[in-house]
Amino acid sequence: MTAKLNIVLVHGAWGDGSHWGHVIPPLHARGYRVRAVQNPLTSLAEDIDRTTRLAAAQNGPTLLVGHSYGGMVITGAGHAPNVVGLVYVAAFAPDEGETPGGIFGMREAPPGAASIMPDDNGFLWIDPDKFRDNFCQDLGETEALVMASTQKPIAARCFGDASGPPAWKVKPSWYQVSSNDRMIPPETERWFAERMKPRKTIELAASHASMASHPDEIVALIEEAARALA
Repeated sequence: MTAKLNIVLVHGAWGDGSHWGHVIPPLHARGYRVRAVQNPLTSLAEDIDRTTRLAAAQNGPTLLVGHSYGGMVITGAGHAPNVVGLVYVAAFAPDEGETPGGIFGMREAPPGAASIMPDDNGFLWIDPDKFRDNFCQDLGETEALVMASTQKPIAARCFGDASGPPAWKVKPSWYQVSSNDRMIPPETERWFAERMKPRKTIELAASHASMASHPDEIVALIEEAARALA
């Protein structure tokens, strides 16, 4: 049954589905049906809707995997009837009513916050010259340059959009903490995991972009979840 499980990968802010480029091939080789959503990053509701529609289109049991802000998204989209579990990768795991901005306000701002730049259209970018140092410091220069140059901005309003009832309270979940994260404080990620009580938590000496710098460990976590849900 594991070969028939669907896996939908959900990117976070300042990225798109290509951020899962090191994760998709090995999961595909293991027989999983893998899709990576391309969310608009224009509002939490719109991103949840896009992800929910893609999950529903898989027509079978589906595992959602969310990175960073993608955790906000899967927390809502996880209520889709065919979603059987959730994997959080250095991600937000909000409770009802919580916002990314409010969660950031709980602790001192992470170092990467200083690299975020607003534009005149209500979107936020990461300064390309500071992208590698803050988002993916454990990647090579070339891959980091591509990530910085192709980053997808997120609407500033998303940081004020509140989560609805969290799917992690009713669906099995797994969590990965990045101990060298400069975009979400590692202490906050550990707090998410402690509160969620996931079936398993792993901690990697990784940057925010753990799915790119530690793909083997991320694939192993996803596959462990998939097997448990088969």
